[in-house]
Amino acid sequence: MSPLPRLSPSHAMTTAFPPLGSPLHDSLGKTGSQRLRTWEIPSTFHCSIIGTCLTAGELRQLLVKAGLEDARTASDHALHGRGVRLAGQRDQAAKMLNKALDKRHETSIKRLPRQADEAELLAIWRESFDRGDIAGPYWALMSHPASSPALIRDIFGEVHMLSHLVGSASRLDIARLTQLEKDLEQARQKAARQELRLKATAAERVEQQQHIRQIEERLIRSEALAASATRQAQAKRHAVERSDADGTRATGLSQRLVEMEERYSALQHAFDQLQDLNHAVLRENDALETAIASHLRKDAEGVSLPAGGPVLYVGGRRNLFDHIRAYAESRNIDLLLHDGGMEDSTTLLPALIGQAATVLFPVDHISHTAVGILKRLCREQGKSYLPLRSAGLASFLAAITGAGGVYGRP
Repeated sequence: MSPLPRLSPSHAMTTAFPPLGSPLHDSLGKTGSQRLRTWEIPSTFHCSIIGTCLTAGELRQLLVKAGLEDARTASDHALHGRGVRLAGQRDQAAKMLNKALDKRHETSIKRLPRQADEAELLAIWRESFDRGDIAGPYWALMSHPASSPALIRDIFGEVHMLSHLVGSASRLDIARLTQLEKDLEQARQKAARQELRLKATAAERVEQQQHIRQIEERLIRSEALAASATRQAQAKRHAVERSDADGTRATGLSQRLVEMEERYSALQHAFDQLQDLNHAVLRENDALETAIASHLRKDAEGVSLPAGGPVLYVGGRRNLFDHIRAYAESRNIDLLLHDGGMEDSTTLLPALIGQAATVLFPVDHISHTAVGILKRLCREQGKSYLPLRSAGLASFLAAITGAGGVYGRP
């Protein structure tokens, strides 16, 4: 553990002590073996003793035992003030406080020899301070009969300034923790969105594989049936050839042969259809993509977006934002979103438009005020904007596809 920062005597806090000859000064300078009680210590030090040497929980428990009515519900600050006042009293409650301090820091008190001189006491304080043991040695030295006013002034100054250092470090730690919690939540949300997209893609792939397996099974059964029919037809033909002498039988067999050939032809036709279906399924995705691209090109006729750069989408329905964002990410488009003033402040628009290469907005789902602000800012910043016919996903896809493949992957 690194040693705590220590104040030099020249930087220690200057504390007002009682004048020479006063009872309190005599109590600090006495050389007997009896340790000081809290009411025998100048009130200047009561605040630091209560705040340093007792936890809030210990002080609350003590004040409850002392009979304070609202000690269970009072704030930590209020309890501290009452503890400081109690330290200056000379009654049963103050004796309970003094006893609690002695019991709490019994080990530190026993470490200090009763007949120790100031140099020994200072050395013990330095060693304890360096390893971070403050509360026990502080009370033990404050109440020790051999502690001089100079020694008490020095250790009081170090504890006083240490409280400022600890408070400053705590505020920085809280600020860092708050930022880390925000970053963690954003990372969790992004991971959740990615997981949803992966699950959807995996489910679609499984469904396609099942469809292909079903077609393959139907093809295998059709091939087996066709082979069986072929063998039967051949056997029938051989039988007819062997039975030329029997005209009636030959006629019957010939008729059956014709029927079997017709059946074979039908099966062969079915087999060919299944083969065509198999090829069609394998080409299904390409065909669908071609059809969608054609439809989007028709919707986007006459529409073009400037090449490259971020796209700002203003207005629309918030429940579609995730879909719009997912599509933009799938095409490597840097997309900025603003709901047109429903929840997002319009004061954010100047900065967002400044980042964007072009601006899109659905005319059926954006306020007139937002449109006016948007158009004015685009004119001022020399940015292009494109009104979309609706807030639907199709209009957004049409606008992006209409950019001629500029945005995202082809």
